[in-house]
Amino acid sequence: MTDRYLSVDQVAELLGTTTRFPRRLIEERRIRYVKVGRHVRIPESAVEEFITSRMVQPLRRPRTRYGRAS
Repeated sequence: MTDRYLSVDQVAELLGTTTRFPRRLIEERRIRYVKVGRHVRIPESAVEEFITSRMVQPLRRPRTRYGRAS
């Protein structure tokens, strides 16, 4: 249990969004969370998993041999 538990406000700041976005993720059960009484905490590893699972790799375009015609 070395995982840090973050509040909704901390997750929103980490993601650079408003608090509404992490709350929506929790409501739609798209991210793991823990309820402690009436408080909701999100494990730091769950935030990392969410970010890595939504990462999009750039496409590599094949290089043309002769370049563009002007």
